Amino acid sequence: MSVAALDENTALPGVFGPLKGAGGNARITGPCGDTMEFWVKIQEERITRCTFTTDGCGDSVACGTAACTLAAGAPESVAFTLEPADVLALIPGLADESKHCALLAITTLRATISDYRKKHCPPEACSSCEKECSSRKETVPPVQAEPNGLSGVKHKIVVLSGKGGVGKSTVAAGLALSLSGKGFKVGLLDADLHGPSIPTLFNLSAVHAELFGDTIEPVRADGIKLMSTGFLLEHPDQAVIMRGPMKIKIIEQMLKEVNWGELDYLITDCPPGTGDEPLSVCQLIGSPDGAVIVTTPQEIAAADVRKSVQFCRKVNLPILGILENMSGYTCPKCGETVHLFGKDGGYKTAEKYNIAFLGRIPLDPDIGLCGDAGHSFMQKHSSSTAAQAFEKAVDLITSALKRNS
Repeated sequence: MSVAALDENTALPGVFGPLKGAGGNARITGPCGDTMEFWVKIQEERITRCTFTTDGCGDSVACGTAACTLAAGAPESVAFTLEPADVLALIPGLADESKHCALLAITTLRATISDYRKKHCPPEACSSCEKECSSRKETVPPVQAEPNGLSGVKHKIVVLSGKGGVGKSTVAAGLALSLSGKGFKVGLLDADLHGPSIPTLFNLSAVHAELFGDTIEPVRADGIKLMSTGFLLEHPDQAVIMRGPMKIKIIEQMLKEVNWGELDYLITDCPPGTGDEPLSVCQLIGSPDGAVIVTTPQEIAAADVRKSVQFCRKVNLPILGILENMSGYTCPKCGETVHLFGKDGGYKTAEKYNIAFLGRIPLDPDIGLCGDAGHSFMQKHSSSTAAQAFEKAVDLITSALKRNS
């Protein structure tokens, strides 16, 4: 199959075109504007036939053909786990700028298999079924998002830090897990485009978000709806290289084109500093309820917090409070607490600016271990001092929002 642009003389493959009597079907438009549509027939848990169409160029046709070739004859569970790299292995001459076609083909194939499972494996059957499949995941029907995907969100909280390395993403995830544990409907947006951490923290580095028309379905884990650029990359190690205008567009898409649905809280984990991304979030999110500023106890971190405070005041973003992370380490053997990074930097800054102090999250090795392994620290170590500090911070935040409403 040539990867040249399509024209009227291009010979289309035998798998190109609608499939009569298909059991699953999905149509997705990628960020590039190309649309793919797949059909599958599945018998005895094996894909017996797979076809597709695309309005894209020859590269899209080549990638769609490769995906159908890989899927046909394979068990549906195997076909569902195919990766863009598997498609690219069949098309060694594909130019780098066209490799997004492979991701679109695989994403559409997976959505097609999911569509089959939703139609042929009703949710009530899952309780007695031992099979691992996409139907067992917490999903919602593919629906078109509202013009503003945030229309069903009650409270929007932005997590900021003046500098990197203060554990901001860990704090954002901890707050989201604590809110979810209290019975709230929660979403967590990772707005750090260049260094997305949320997929790793939730053990979802290999997961891709699904697209339905112009709507992106958030990934779900631990009862939380998640979105991150990490779910849009071909490979977790892929570098995101883009300038300011493109960053703003990506953030706008993750806010307004994601099917967030009905949420009590949307937590947005912003990259450190006061640059394009935090400013874009504050401008695009639409009347956020407030910011949680994360710091560590030492003076150099507290100095950057003061810049975050000034940032919030200039963009008219209410500050819900300052949360001090890595606040002392208590020896498990002798019980002595050692303040490795100084003491009370966050508390003193909060006092100076008359801002609520949300508490101290102590240094706990289990936080890092759970984060690296993708386990929920809040669930595995719910009785720890650090977990209780997260719970207290959430109580203070929710109480402040009630007073302000």
